[in-house]
Formats: sequence, structure tokens, C-alpha cells
Amino acid sequence: MKTDKQVKKEFRAKAQKQPEKHYPVSALKELGFHRNKCEKCGNFFWSTDENRSVCGDAQCLGGYQFIGSPNTKKKFDYIETWDAFKKFFRKKGYFEYKRYPVVARWRDDVYWVGASVYPFQPYVVSGEIKPKSNAVIIPQPSLRFNDIDNVGVTGSHYVCFDMLGQLHFEQAKDYDMETYWKEYFEWISKGMTVPEDEIVVHEDAWAGGGTFGPSMEFFSKGMEIGNQVYMQYQVEEGGACELDIKVLDMGQGHERVPWFSTGKSNSYETTFPTVAKYLYKLTGFKPDEELMQKFLPFSALLNLDEVEDVNKVWKHISKQTGYDVKKMKEKILPLVAIYSIGEHSRAALFALNDGALPSNVGGGYNLRTILRRAFGFADKNEWSVDSQKLIELHARFLKPMYPELSKNLKNVNEILESEKRKHVENVKRSGQIIESVLKDKKISKAELIELYDSHGVSPEDVEKEAGEKGISVKIPDDFYAMVSERHEQKESKLRTEKEKKIDLDKLPETEKLYWSNWKKTEFDAVVLKIIGSLVVLDRTGFYPTSGGQEHDTGELGGQKIEAVFTQNGHIIHSLSEKPLFKEGDKIRGIIDFERREQLTQHHTTAHLVNAVARELLGRHVWQAGAAKTVEKGRLDISHFENLSNEQLEKIEVRVNELVKKNIAIGSEILPREKAGRVQDGIVRINYVSGKAAEKATGEKSSFLEETAFAMGVSKQQVPARARELFSKWKKARKAVKKGKSIEGTELEPAKKVQKEELSDERLLEETARAFSTQPEHVARTAKRFMEELKGFRNVKKCKN
Repeated sequence: MKTDKQVKKEFRAKAQKQPEKHYPVSALKELGFHRNKCEKCGNFFWSTDENRSVCGDAQCLGGYQFIGSPNTKKKFDYIETWDAFKKFFRKKGYFEYKRYPVVARWRDDVYWVGASVYPFQPYVVSGEIKPKSNAVIIPQPSLRFNDIDNVGVTGSHYVCFDMLGQLHFEQAKDYDMETYWKEYFEWISKGMTVPEDEIVVHEDAWAGGGTFGPSMEFFSKGMEIGNQVYMQYQVEEGGACELDIKVLDMGQGHERVPWFSTGKSNSYETTFPTVAKYLYKLTGFKPDEELMQKFLPFSALLNLDEVEDVNKVWKHISKQTGYDVKKMKEKILPLVAIYSIGEHSRAALFALNDGALPSNVGGGYNLRTILRRAFGFADKNEWSVDSQKLIELHARFLKPMYPELSKNLKNVNEILESEKRKHVENVKRSGQIIESVLKDKKISKAELIELYDSHGVSPEDVEKEAGEKGISVKIPDDFYAMVSERHEQKESKLRTEKEKKIDLDKLPETEKLYWSNWKKTEFDAVVLKIIGSLVVLDRTGFYPTSGGQEHDTGELGGQKIEAVFTQNGHIIHSLSEKPLFKEGDKIRGIIDFERREQLTQHHTTAHLVNAVARELLGRHVWQAGAAKTVEKGRLDISHFENLSNEQLEKIEVRVNELVKKNIAIGSEILPREKAGRVQDGIVRINYVSGKAAEKATGEKSSFLEETAFAMGVSKQQVPARARELFSKWKKARKAVKKGKSIEGTELEPAKKVQKEELSDERLLEETARAFSTQPEHVARTAKRFMEELKGFRNVKKCKN
């Protein structure tokens, strides 16, 4: 199968040979546009000037031409831009969607929302879900991490950008490319008031996710204003076919409109003006307007995705502006740090508010990368940046558009403070790691990436330490993009299918009887397929191992079932021996109800614990994983720190309150867009319910009593004695190894040991935590530590 890049390249060449077939040529000609070929890049473009020889891209024009000389009659601020866009397209019958979260919980193929069409993929685009209207607009905050190193440099790049979407989902007979083009052109020329003779439209193509089609990019004075993608084809082995639902996907960077219309020196001041003002005041740096007016038109040339030698570009800009490279960098690079801190904190606000958490895997890794980049800029420049202040300023400024960002600030700031503490701890550890690495006197690009990816050591810290030792270290200009790409490759590899599927010869999906009646314990079914000891039926009441819950057991045709699992809608039953029945037979299934009841109790408890954790800990909490066995349940939730005993106790109390209310249980099939998932930033909660809880409570009391007896204290004194025992055991062991005195390692008399008024379960958990072991092992561990501590004293006496 061809890559998206190959599909795009081949289709663009084909489309440009037949523009009348693939582009809205009639609309272009009707409005006086002429087709030309750019003498710089060779691409085809359209403009009202039939003699124009250069396209509208900044790389071909030599930079931005609107800075300091905007060409629109109307000037927009950030909030006014969406209001005007919304008003314009509503009049044309478009339905307004509210934004979706930036964490794409409804999709399995991506973690972050990366464009305004993402909320509608795959289900609306495939036709599985019908949109509220065939013509829609949406303001969609989106995150992409491939341009991290460009943020703050070019004046236009972002990790988090707001994409204003104009979308259509139509049957082929109703798909009207000419009308869509005219409507968007009208928005640019009349809504944004860009002069028609300064609009340049490029022919292009787009491919992704197995679909492709032609596209048109709209430029003015070097700025790409927006891009219409006409998604019409499906990639197939050996060719392509037309999509049943054809899509218009227009995405326009919200941030570019106020920048373009005001002609400011950079887009950050128009995107987050209050944050920029705060950071200027805090740092003492402000843009040198004379320099910026000369530098920013060429800043687009520093796009690291499109240049091979960035130093050569700096020299070119120096020549064009008349500023020495060194002096120019001294004034520009602190601003890069300021704008990156502002941009990354804005991205963090959206991500954390919408349920993401920084971590070392998955999408959380991207989030941690930009936060540590921002912290690193502040550290390097010795700026005391108040993260909480930044977040509040962003939320207040965005409130007219996104009021929800102001409702969760306490939780967002708690996560940020936690991440800042981890960063500080990591910086302390980094010193020792750098010291050991610098012994080799040379550090490669690959080693720099490995240091950051595996140990969180920033390249700037390595460069600083190396410089003090006279060792030269070169940080790649696109370092953070390389790190993100490496991590994405790792994640992709992990997602590769590991198991070979069973060939089911296109059997119909198994009818699942347990969805309609979980108490049904007997059923009749027809055998469709037998493979060794594996059996597939036309219908089944046996619940397979799924969602972390163990499978049902029982009998099938009088034979014992060992396992039940699922594959692509089929339920496969594994028997303890080769079946005595044959394909086509009608047989009876009997389910072990006692086992099922316990499993369902643990399953329901998982939902209760998850809901209560979200209620008590914050909206960022999502179920990340679970396991439900007969003995106990386990729930993994997304949270930024380990849970305290107090938090665990509050969750337990609240869950039991709900259990005692005997609330009726209902079920519903949610729309796909409401389903969610989280993969990282995980805290694990173990629980038991039903008969397993009664059994576990008795066992815990027994463990606790045995431990108390071993240590010579009451049950309420066990945790305190455990902490004391472990501390003195470590001290004595260390002293013996060094041949020193073990004085001060005697245990306190029982009457002096602190008592704790907790339940038996909590006392046992506290003791297990003190010993760093499992609750069922505390008595054995206590006995071992007591015996070894006594042994250490005997060793010392013998030496004396």
C-alpha cells in the first residue's frame, strides 16, 4: 500500500494535468482568475493578474508582505474573528457545532485532535453517524507536535491552534465544489475584506487515513489564509474508488486572521495579548519594533520543515535587514522563549482542561515535552514565571468563546504544580547523568535525543555543562520535533498487531445474548465452526474476556468451558477437550451464575469507583484500564499523583454510600462521540465487592491480628510500629555492613507506639505501604524484619 505522501504526489500531478476535472475552474474563471505556473517552485496557481509569475507562498515571495502594511479594510481581534466567521456562514445556512475536546477519546487511531474535521472522523465521514446538518462550521482547538521548534521563531507556528472549519458531508449527486469555493472566497474578500487582486489560489492535493482528493490553498501577501480539501476518493489495492460520502474540509487558522488584518509584527501578540503583556513586564524584554518590522517579514524563511541550513537563512536575513546575526539573535531569541512559554501554557490549558495528563507515554509524552520546554526557557533565563497567573490570563481572555476553560482552573493548576515539581526533581538528577555522559568528551545527536527521551535531560542543560568543560555540543535546530517523531515511531510499533487471527471464513457475527439479559444462564445455539477445541456458535450467553473482565465459565454441550474470547464480533469458546458434537448441531449452554454474579458486582463497582474518583479528584479522571476477577477488581484511572490514604478513604466511603442507596442499574448504548479512552498518567485502585468483600474483610482482619502479635502491639499501633521497625532495620543493616555501632535501633516499648483510629482495611494498607509489600504479606514481612533486627544485634555481640 502506498504512503499518504506518495498518494498525494501522484494525485496532484494527475489533477494538475486535468484542472477542469479536479478543481473549481468554472468558479475561478467566472471571478476573473487566470492560471499560471510559479517560476520559483513550479506549482500551479490562480490570480486575477494573468501576467503574475510568482505564487503566493512566503518562501517564493521572499517573506511576509503584510507586516506593517495590512491590506484589509476591517481589523479583527481574536474573539471578533470567530464572531464574524460564524455570522457570515450562518447566513448561508451552516450549522454551528461547539468545539470538541482536544483529546480525541472517540478515536482509536490518534490521541490528539489535529484539525477541525477530526470530530467527524471516522463515523460521520463514513456515513455511520448522521451530522446535525450537511453544512457545518466549528471552531476546533487542535494540537500538533511536529512544529515545536518553530514556535516563537517564525511568528506564526503553534502547538495549539484554533482551526475554523467549513465542512460539507454530501452524497455524490449533491456535492458542489464550485459553490463551496465561491462561499469561502466571499468570506475572504468580503468578510475579511482582503482585496480580490491580492488573493492567490494554489492547486494542491491532500491524502490521509485512506482517503484523498484535490485541494486549494488561499494566500495573500505571503500568508496562507486557509485551505479547502475536496475529499472524494478512497485508496484501494491497485487503485481508488469514489467515496459514498464526499467531504469538503476547509480549515483556516483562527490565529492568522487578527495577525493578518492588523499587520502586527507577530501573531502571538494578537492571539494571547494579555499573556504577552504580562511576560514582557515580568522579563523586562519587549520587541524592538524597528528590528521586528524588518525581521518578521523574513521569519517565515526560518521554518525548520522547509530549510536545510538554518544558519545560512539567519545570514540571509541579516543581509536583508542590515542587522548583525549575533545582535539580532540577542534580541530575537529571548522573545522566542517568551512566546513559547505563552503558547505552551495555552496549549496546556486546553489539554489539561479536556482530560489529558503529562506522562512518559502516548499523547501525555507530547504534553510533558512542551511543558518542560517552557520550564526550561524560564530556568535558562532565570525568569520566575507564575504558571497559575498565565493559565488564568489565558482562560479570562478566551472566556467569550470557551467559558468552560474558566471552570476547571483549580484542577489544571494542581496538575501544573505537580509537573513543575517533577521537573525540578528531574533537573537535580540530570546533573549526575550529564556528568557521567561527558566523560566521553563527545555527545552525538542520537545520544542527546536518548538522554531527553529516556531520562528527561534537556539538551540545553547538556550544552551548558559541556561548555563549562570546554566540550562542544550542537543541538539540532529541530530537536523537539525529532524527539516527538521518535516517540511516535515507538508508539506505532507497540500498536502493531501481535497475534495471528483465527480464520473464521466470513462467518456472521455471534448474537450476544448477555446484552439483553445478564441473568439468563441457559440457552440453545447452533454450532457454526469447530477448530480443534475452539467452538463458534450462532448465538451465545457466555460473556468473553473483555474490558478487563474475566470470561464466564460453565458447560457447552455437556463439556467444560475453559475460556471465552472475542475476535471481530465473533465469540469463540475454548473447551477443555475436543468437542463431542459437530458443526451444524444444536447444543445447550449452561453458565456458572455464581461466578458471573461476582464478576458483574466487580464490574459495577468499577463504574462506581470511577465516577466517585472523577467527582472527588477532578474532571481529568478517566478510566484507563480495569481488571475484574472473581477474587477482586482493579481500576486504573488517569491522575497526576499517587492517591493519599485520605483520598482513598473518601472514595471508599462515598462508593459505599452509593451502594447502600440501592440505586437501580440501567444501561444505554451511548453515541460513539461520547465514548472515551485514556492510556497514560495512571493511578491504580484495587477493590472488592459482594461476597468477595466479605471474604476479603475477614482475611484482612486475620492478617492484621497476626502482624500485631508478631510485633507485640495492638492492631491500632501496627502501622506506626511497622514504620519504626522498617526504619531501624535499615539503619542496623547499614551499620553492620560498615562494622559500626547499631545503637539507637531498639524498638520503643509498646505503650509509646502511636495508635491510629482507622478501619482494619486501612490499617493493613498503611502497614503494607510502610513495608513496601502487599497486604497479604505484611505478617510474614514483619516477622522477617523482627528476626533480622534481632540477628544484627547478635552479630555485633559476637564481634565484641
